[in-house]
Amino acid sequence: MKELYIVALFRFRENYLMDAVEILNKLVYETRKEEGCLQYDLVEDADQKGVFFIVELWRSAEHHQQHNVSEHLTDFRKQAAPLLQDSVQVYKGYKTL
Repeated sequence: MKELYIVALFRFRENYLMDAVEILNKLVYETRKEEGCLQYDLVEDADQKGVFFIVELWRSAEHHQQHNVSEHLTDFRKQAAPLLQDSVQVYKGYKTL
């Protein structure tokens, strides 16, 4: 069973940054409690205002699939949608070295 690495990139509209940080923090807090979540860190881009990314590490793809249908992720998606400037970009992969 391979560990799954994910980076999710979010671009929020500048006038919604406080709301964005609030819902992102809630998502991180709840997700870190999930079985199979090894890392779930929120990072704010150093150069671009309103750009955040979440660095994730899951014990397996199956654990991530469970996360994808979690209530707190579903709630986050609904709350974040009107605040986003662009579509969320998600990159998934497995460690090669």
